[in-house]
This record gives sequence, C-alpha cells and structure tokens, in this order.
Amino acid sequence: MDRHSSDEDDDRQTLTHQNDTKHLPRQIPTSPRASTAPRSGFHIEELESQIRRRFKLTFNKRYLFAIFLPLLLIPIFLSTDIRSLFSSNISSLKFNKVSDQLKESQLQALYLLNQQLTSLLSLWNHTFVNSNDNVSAVQFDDIKASLLNQITLNKHIQQTLLSPHKTGNTLQNATVLDPAYAGYSFDRCRKVDLKFSERRTIEWKPKPNKFLFAICLSGQMSNHLICLEKHMFFAAVLNRALVIPSSKFDYQYNRVLDTEHINDCVGKNAVIPFEDFMEMKKNHAHIDRFICYFYSPQPCYVDEEHLKKLRSLGISMGKLESAWKNEDIKKPSQKTIKDLEEKFASDDDVIAIGDVFFAEMERDWVTQPGGPIAHKCKTLIEPSKLILLTAQRFIQTFLGSNFIALHFRRHGFLKFCNAKKPSCFYPIPQAADCITRMVERANTPIIYLSTDAAESETGLLQSMVVLNGKTIPLVKRPPRNSAEKWDALLYRHGIEDDPQVEAMLDKTICAMASVFIGAPGSTFTEDILRLRKDWGTASLCDEYLCQGEGPNFIAGEE
Repeated sequence: MDRHSSDEDDDRQTLTHQNDTKHLPRQIPTSPRASTAPRSGFHIEELESQIRRRFKLTFNKRYLFAIFLPLLLIPIFLSTDIRSLFSSNISSLKFNKVSDQLKESQLQALYLLNQQLTSLLSLWNHTFVNSNDNVSAVQFDDIKASLLNQITLNKHIQQTLLSPHKTGNTLQNATVLDPAYAGYSFDRCRKVDLKFSERRTIEWKPKPNKFLFAICLSGQMSNHLICLEKHMFFAAVLNRALVIPSSKFDYQYNRVLDTEHINDCVGKNAVIPFEDFMEMKKNHAHIDRFICYFYSPQPCYVDEEHLKKLRSLGISMGKLESAWKNEDIKKPSQKTIKDLEEKFASDDDVIAIGDVFFAEMERDWVTQPGGPIAHKCKTLIEPSKLILLTAQRFIQTFLGSNFIALHFRRHGFLKFCNAKKPSCFYPIPQAADCITRMVERANTPIIYLSTDAAESETGLLQSMVVLNGKTIPLVKRPPRNSAEKWDALLYRHGIEDDPQVEAMLDKTICAMASVFIGAPGSTFTEDILRLRKDWGTASLCDEYLCQGEGPNFIAGEE
C-alpha cells in the first residue's frame, strides 16, 4: 500500500508542474527546431503520464475486487446447497412429469380396486343368501374366509395407494369402503354350538351299599381318565357308587381331580375315594365279582402283579370271569345299555369291572358334550380347583385371551405313528407350515406349546413358524421362578413337582385356548378335546396337526 501511495504522489506532482507551466507567458520561438522539440516532448510525457495513471487505477480496482470476491462467496457457499441451485430447476422439470404419471396410475388403480371391492361385496351377499345346504359348515366358512380375505386385502391396497395423498386424518378425493363397518365380517374360528341342553342323559342313583370298583390299567393318566369316565357310566347304568382306586394301585387322582365336585354336580354321594371305602369296610373289603370286559389279549387287561397289589391293600376277590369270550381290545364291538345290564347287573354288594378304556358302548351317548350322566355342571371329570386357577393365572400372565394351543407329541411317537396308515408323525418343516396356516386362519398372535419334544426340534419349529415376516412365539411353561406368582398355589400345596399335576395343567391351558391343534392318535389330545367340548370352548378351527394330509416323508420299517 505504501508503494501505491508514493506512485500517486508522483502523479500529482507531475500534474501540478504541467498545470503551472500552462500559465507562463507564451514565448515566441526563435527557430522552428527550437520551438518544435520541446512541444513534442511535452505531449509524449503527458500521454505516458495519463496512460500510467489510468492503468494503475484500473489495476487497483481489479485487484481489490479479486480479493474481496472470495470473502463474499464463502458464506454463500457454506449456507447454500450449490448443487441444488443448479439442479433443482432441471430435476423439477424432469420429475414433475413422472410424478404426475405416477399419481394418475395410482388413482386409476384405486378406481379398479374400488370396482373389484364392489363386486366382491356383491358376491358376498349373493353367496350367503343363496347358500348351498350340501356344503358343510367348515367348507362354507372356508369360502367365506377366503372371500373376506380378498375384500380385506383390497382395502389394504387402497389404503396403501392413498397414503401419499393423505392430509391429516383424511384422504383426498377418495373413499375406501371398510367391510368391517359395513357388517362384512365374521369369526371364522367361532365357538361350536354343541346344544348342551339337548343332550340325552341318564340319572345316576346309587343304591345303598352297592359299589363298583374301577379298574383302569391301560396306558398313562389320560387313558385312565377316559376309563374312569366310562366307569362312571357303568355305575350309573348299574345304580352303584363308584370307588376311586388307591394311589398305591393307580394314580393319585385326588391331586388332579376333585371328587367332591362330581358329587356336588350329581347331587348324591356317587363317587367314593378308596380310603373312605376301606374305612366303611373296616379296612377289609371283598370283591364279590371281578368281571372282565375284554377277554383278549388277557382277561381284564390286568396282570398278576396288579392283583397282588390289590390284595396287599386289604382287598380279597374270587376268580376273574369274562363277560364275553370273544371281546378283543384290538377289535372292540359296539355294545348297548341292554348288553351292559345283561352282563354286569348283579345283587352283589361289590363288583369290579376291568379295564374299560377300549370299550365301545353307546358312543353317541357317551361322547356327547357334558357326558351321558345328568348333572348341573359343565362336566364331571375336570381339573381340580388349584390346577384350574393356576392355568388361568398362567394365561393372564403370558398368553391373553386369544391364543392357539398346540399339543406337539414327539417322544416315542415316531414308531407309533409309522405303524399306522397313514402315519401321523410329520417332519418339522411340514408341521411348521400347517401351524402357520392355522395361525393365519385363526388370526392369533401367539401359540402355547405343550410338548415332550427335544429343544432341537422345538427350536427349529419356532424358527419356521413365520407369518408375513413375523415370527409367531411358541410359549412353554417356564421353569420355577420365585419372582413369578402364577404358580404359587401349586407350591403352597406342595404339588408343584408332580408330573401328573403338570400334565393336567397343560391340558387345562390347552382346553382354554381360542383354537386347539392336537396330536392325532394321542389320548392326551382326546382328553383335551373332551374338556373343550364340555366347557364350550371348542372351536370350528380345532383340528389335528396337518389334518387331511400325510407326512411328506416316511422312514422305512425295521
């Protein structure tokens, strides 16, 4: 800057000198040469001075502009998307046309979907007004469900297409018909109306001092409960009180059943625990007649070891006798009440009948909801109050009101099922596919898993039960945790580790489910189905696992 100032001072001095000389008196040149040379030098010097001045002034302005221009551009650059400044107009011109075309396509699609929905709803109304009586209730519900699924899918597509045009809580220039609000909905897996009040019953009127001693030895607890229920029917037909077996001879029934519940429902002392019976007989009782329902594979389906156990309990008896010489548990024949009265009626005080688990008599009567005996309750054989409350607390804690229960039997089931035609043992992927279809059909968010399968199987099953990209949880009863109180009643009464109590707890939870998937060929499943039927919780969607299809792979025989 100092250098620039000195240059300007020199220019000023030169201009001052030139101006001063202009005011001097004009001298007459003495000769042409003398007068011309000084004049020419003056003009050249003056021109150079003017050029140099103008150049320096121009240079200085440009230099300053070059310095300050970046300082002005930096804030603008930092605060502005430069690319958008140059591309916004281009992109808007480029994409406005595409956006308009997309919007037009969406509106056209909405129009077509609305037309389709109108047709579907018309078909819905026409189908249900002109329903075919030859179509079963389940098949008809499947048709209704498929049609409703299409209507619902249509509605969801319309809502998705309209979402970009949504303003606040309203949709612009569009109307979506909601089938739910128009009355186009139904519960596909609704409860079955079993017409409990119309059932056929028999009065249970035990005669004084007439007893029937129940013998149930086939299979595990579920088999024994089914056998016990049939014994109750025998007792009602024969007008006898039923003696519940001792826990030293059979299962400890008082841990899973409430005998007083049965008596309260019937209104009489129709069921007597073994201990009370022996007290009446002063700890020594005699079975006057021991009648075998089945003759083969062995009479009464009882071995010598169990006969010894009876004797050790203070029970004496005569020889075993068979009601029919040709009755085989593998091919049981149908019997009527008249047949039972002819073979088992007796004036003796105490009779025993064994084992009646496989007995087939008055099937429609015995298997009806609530059973064949007149009573004021939903069912006679049901879980004890402690187990019932524990199941309810578990459901409230982990499941809620809407859940599927799955009895997934695996242990020892492979060989058992493969001996049947068709087999009932399904590969995990096939089972998962069947379960997923039921989840979609029942519209339930969670599954209760009652199983004896290994973790390797249940883990794989859990990973494969997926609907619409979401894994459906399979819930099992967790190990004991003192922080959880749902099972406190069992611990308080010291029955928490009893395997029969745990099995009955599983049954109870399954019986309360919205939908139940059972294991074909399992009496555990059959007892759950009985409870669901008696309690009125049976659903139109209840079925066996992969019902109607066989395994997609079956191993060879040994």
